[in-house]
Amino acid sequence: MQKITEEQIALMAPNPNAVANGRKISQKGGFVRLERSEDDTFYMGECKGSGKSNYLTSVDFIDPSAPVCRCSCPSRQFPCKHGIALLFEIAGQKSFSLCEIPEDIKKKREKKQNREKKAETGRADGNATPAETGEEQTANHDNGAKEMKTKTTKTTKRASGNSRAKVKKLQKQLEGLELAEQMIKNIVKSGLGVMGADKIKTYEEVAKQLGNYYLPGPQHLVMELIFEIRSFQNDEKEEHYENAVKKLEKLWALVKKSKSYLEKKIETSNAEQEDTELYELLGGAWKLEELEALNLCRKDAELMQLSFWISYDEAGKTYVDTGCYADLKTGEIFCTYNYRPAKALKYMKQDDSVFQILQIPTMAVYPGACNQRVRWNGAGMREATDEDRRNVISFASSSIAQEAKRAKNLLKNALAPDFCLSLLSYDQIVKVGLTGQTSFVLMQGAETIVLDDMPGMEPTIYRMEALSDTSLLKNQVLFGAFFYEASEARMKFYPLSILTEKMTVRLLY
Repeated sequence: MQKITEEQIALMAPNPNAVANGRKISQKGGFVRLERSEDDTFYMGECKGSGKSNYLTSVDFIDPSAPVCRCSCPSRQFPCKHGIALLFEIAGQKSFSLCEIPEDIKKKREKKQNREKKAETGRADGNATPAETGEEQTANHDNGAKEMKTKTTKTTKRASGNSRAKVKKLQKQLEGLELAEQMIKNIVKSGLGVMGADKIKTYEEVAKQLGNYYLPGPQHLVMELIFEIRSFQNDEKEEHYENAVKKLEKLWALVKKSKSYLEKKIETSNAEQEDTELYELLGGAWKLEELEALNLCRKDAELMQLSFWISYDEAGKTYVDTGCYADLKTGEIFCTYNYRPAKALKYMKQDDSVFQILQIPTMAVYPGACNQRVRWNGAGMREATDEDRRNVISFASSSIAQEAKRAKNLLKNALAPDFCLSLLSYDQIVKVGLTGQTSFVLMQGAETIVLDDMPGMEPTIYRMEALSDTSLLKNQVLFGAFFYEASEARMKFYPLSILTEKMTVRLLY
């Protein structure tokens, strides 16, 4: 099937409302029939309308760089909301039955090709013949120049149009950020703990509006904030209030940094992608070719997976498959994130644990400083060897204090994740009793750090207690995550895997 992203759909749409309305039609099952041609250049849908008759909507991909939407509805918008909805069906990889390309579409393609052919040749009279060879050469040269000029003009116009559309989108995002900023100020003024049902409903409406401003990132943060506030009001647990404060701080930081970033881009009319994590935090979806254009791709990478888990984002109703990998060349820790909305689970493949070494021809590395995301198209596999494990072990830090300081500096950034992944070598891990509970302390010479379960993650400490081979607790390497325990005002380490030269013992998988 054709590949199209929500960003491309937004750029094609005449306005944000068309995007929102088209998405609603798609989400509510507005199509009673979906068909596509065998050559994958034509898509068609029969969409329920407000009248007695359904609308016939189509998208022609004969030129993939410039899809043409058509619809039988009376709307004067181009594309209309039904065309946008069909694009969302394609983006969602819905099931399309095969069909023949209609004759009227074939005729329209033929007419379009004829017009383009005439425009490219620039020929006014096909019967005119130059009298002399020199004149013929001159005429051919002139026609070639016209053809080149026509193509250049078309390309320039298309590029200029795309640039204007992108700048227009940036301006719309800026308007949405101002809306979010005002919401934050109102929340701070009234207070989190005393927020009434009417206020929550108002902020839920703001969250919906942010989607129309091409801001799914801030939109999701607002939804997470509302979820934590509701949870606190229901059970009065302090952890929900603390989480709400964190979400509010992150939202404020994202709004302020993004406003400054977008204002500069609009001022300079620079709509091109840049090496910044703000793009994804605002909700943008990177394409592999875009990351490659920014020199953010690595060739012939080899990765060893150290841990894997699946979490559920209650606010966004989405499952997240997270894989943690060590780069065999550099020792860097990378992550993969596979987002699977609960309502679309049957359409999306779940990631899983990998015990072989991944061999990746081209690996894209997303912008960021902590737990950087990676992605690729296609990878080979080979069995992991003792040499591979020794290689990863060699990259482990031998200073808890130095590694904890690095993690703390990264986590101080309000836009950073809640944890920082790391490899720590240790002399021993000892069991101790803290506040009436069994816990573990990792010791590295005179330096120590407490191991503990991280809030929001599956417990792993009890699995440390269940280890039958006590030799694993001496002179090995622990892979885990630094996190800040606010109630105790100190850094802790969440254990994920123990690495030896012979095996990787996963505490979470």
